[in-house]
Amino acid sequence: MRCPFCRSDATRVVDSRTIREHTTIRRRRHCDGCNRRFTTYERAEVNLPTVVKRDGSRQAFDLEKLRKGLETACHKRAVSVDAIEGLLGDVERHFAELAEREVHSTRIGDEVLRRLKALDEVAYVRFASVYREFSDVRQFLTLLEALHPGEGI
Repeated sequence: MRCPFCRSDATRVVDSRTIREHTTIRRRRHCDGCNRRFTTYERAEVNLPTVVKRDGSRQAFDLEKLRKGLETACHKRAVSVDAIEGLLGDVERHFAELAEREVHSTRIGDEVLRRLKALDEVAYVRFASVYREFSDVRQFLTLLEALHPGEGI
């Protein structure tokens, strides 16, 4: 492994441990060239389906795009980075296990919403408002009423 600081090939592993339900290996490395430490992650490559967008276009399944959306929805909420990573891992695993070549973006959004609802209701509403493209307050009220029926929201 090449050092990201000095580009030396003289690096060695000083610590390894599995993380994320034993799907990823985290390695702490030491560079003998510049004497700095850095972290690398190793995980198996997963074949994810192509995403069919609402307009019919197709693009690669992008976990980074989902991560950014979740981080925005969870901003200033008591949702840990580990919880977001766990949700992303669950969604990734779910669609990898389906072994389908293509999946519609609405299925991905619905799966994220289902898992996010159990994690944090405010983040759920935030994500849903963007994902479902809310255009007025009535759509928010309808979603809130579905979350807490009979509470007179």
